[in-house]
Formats: sequence, C-alpha cells, structure tokens
Amino acid sequence: MNNQNVGLLLRSLRQEKNMTQKQIANMMHISDKTISKWERGLGCPDVSLLGKLSNILEVNIERMLAGNLEQNQIESGNIKRIKFYVCPNCGNVITSTGHSEISCCGRKLFALKANVPDQMHQAKVEEIDGEYYVTFQHEMSKAHYISFLAYVTGDSILLIKLYPEQTASVRFPKLNGGKLKYKNGGILYYYCSQHGLWILS
Repeated sequence: MNNQNVGLLLRSLRQEKNMTQKQIANMMHISDKTISKWERGLGCPDVSLLGKLSNILEVNIERMLAGNLEQNQIESGNIKRIKFYVCPNCGNVITSTGHSEISCCGRKLFALKANVPDQMHQAKVEEIDGEYYVTFQHEMSKAHYISFLAYVTGDSILLIKLYPEQTASVRFPKLNGGKLKYKNGGILYYYCSQHGLWILS
C-alpha cells in the first residue's frame, strides 16, 4: 500500500463529492487534521474507520487502499453476454453485462457458468397465445428448487423469481417477437438452488 497514492485518491474522491475535510471529519467523529494527514500521504485510515470512510466516499475499500480506481474498458454492452451472480447466503440475484466486482453479505461473488441441462434440469417450452409457457420436472422443496428464470434478448432481460413450494412453471410474453433458441434469438437461463445455472440448448 502506497500512502501517497491513497492520499491522492482520498482527496480526489472528497473533491468529487464537493465535501470539505471538516465535513468528512465530522461525519467520522475525528479531527479534520487526521483527514489532512491522510490526504498528504502521512498516514492511512485505521482499519476501524475504513467501513465508514468507504460509505461516505462510496468506494470499494480494497480499491481505496490500493490508491487506484481502475476503470473498466467501455464495452458494447451486448446483453447476450450477461453474467449472473447468486449470493450463497441470502440468495440475492445480481446481473452484469460487463466486467465487474460483485460482493454480497461480505463475500466476493463470481460469475456463474451456465451448463447444458442434464436429465434432472430439462425445461419444456411451449408457445401459447404469443407467450412462452415453461415447465420443469423439478422438485420445489425448501432445500432444492428452481430459484429464477431469465429470458434474455439482444436488448432486454426478463427475470422471474420462483420460490420453494410453488409450481415449477412460468408463463411470460415473447420479447421483440424473438424465437426461444440459443444464438438465434432469446436465450433462456434458469438456476437450481443446488446445482447452479442452466441454459436452454
């Protein structure tokens, strides 16, 4: 950790928010001289203060201590390259269309790899009155169930949450009149609470 780089970043982030050293110091219940010392690279925030400082400046603690906020390269944002993340603790579902650092419940999450369905995770898709009707022969117990279904087209995503002890079926409209086929139209993903992410092949 380079105190000079951390200090420059802290000053830049504070100025970005149009805040004075005194304002940040008051919010943290410390002296503005302490903030000044950090910004001049003469010291670094104590571990006990990092969480509060991170919240005030709205920046990741790890990046703050690295003294560097690396920007992602601008991507075309093709939503068909969507990534899914699921928190193993609370079940939170997060999506991203580009590189990102995702965390939930204090843990880093990694993008799920979509698998081609095995016998247990087959989805049956029917077209009824301009809608898709998707059913699964999958248990929906509290310990093992289909948690969500996502229908992704070139410019939109429809994410439907499912819950234990409900029917393992979903009905939703076609988006942009697309066909439900991998690579040729909309893509159907679904997530099993025990066995991960699946993609309709």
